[in-house]
Amino acid sequence: MKIAIISDIHGNIIALEHVLKDIKENGIEQIYCLGDLVDYAPWDNEVITCIRDKNIPCIMGNHDERIAFDQAVTSFDYLTQDENNWRAQAVAYAKRTITADNKRWLGELPFQIELTYKLSGGYRRILLVHATPDSNKVYIYEKDSKSDLIAYLDRRAADVIVMGHTHLPYVQQVSGKLIVNSGAVGRSREEERTASYVILEICATGVLAEIRRLNYPIEKVVEGIYNSEIPDYYADFLLGKYSGVR
Repeated sequence: MKIAIISDIHGNIIALEHVLKDIKENGIEQIYCLGDLVDYAPWDNEVITCIRDKNIPCIMGNHDERIAFDQAVTSFDYLTQDENNWRAQAVAYAKRTITADNKRWLGELPFQIELTYKLSGGYRRILLVHATPDSNKVYIYEKDSKSDLIAYLDRRAADVIVMGHTHLPYVQQVSGKLIVNSGAVGRSREEERTASYVILEICATGVLAEIRRLNYPIEKVVEGIYNSEIPDYYADFLLGKYSGVR
């Protein structure tokens, strides 16, 4: 069987619609979302409504948490002063425009999801998190040590972990565990700003992961941001005018 895992939509309904269409065309009915539905594009309510209407199980990302509980925006040292200001403006827009019902729904999302499949070769346990098992804010990149993560998976008797948050997809086999980052649907940090998600195939011999990268009409998203109160920086980012790590 196959399941699809999406993450980090960030208000980009156009990218989300293209990803959901691709998932349907691949004959996949089970979809899970790792969170960060909101911020940086002007369709936060549309994204939330889509996820809700389709009954897609979803985790609370750090952006979802900040909007749901009206948390303050802190500055990052690795961003310029302008970038920190633009970030604060974008979050303020989301806080101002997302409906009270959608904020309530964001605040009720779980922190992680565990899936257990019974197969002929035994059980396969898959852990879904936004960033790490203990935090929805910590970044784990492909080059980073996975020793703590492996120890955690051993304690949970889990075979697979799927994360988002970094907006950079990857698949790794480490110490018999499958470690996957699904990337970002709506705000990729890869050089090519495609929408990415992951397909997991669960079979008797184990779990296989495939990263899907899709082109979508970014120009429509850019136009939508330019015509909104969200800073133009977030449109320019999608056009590749800023570093992919920001």
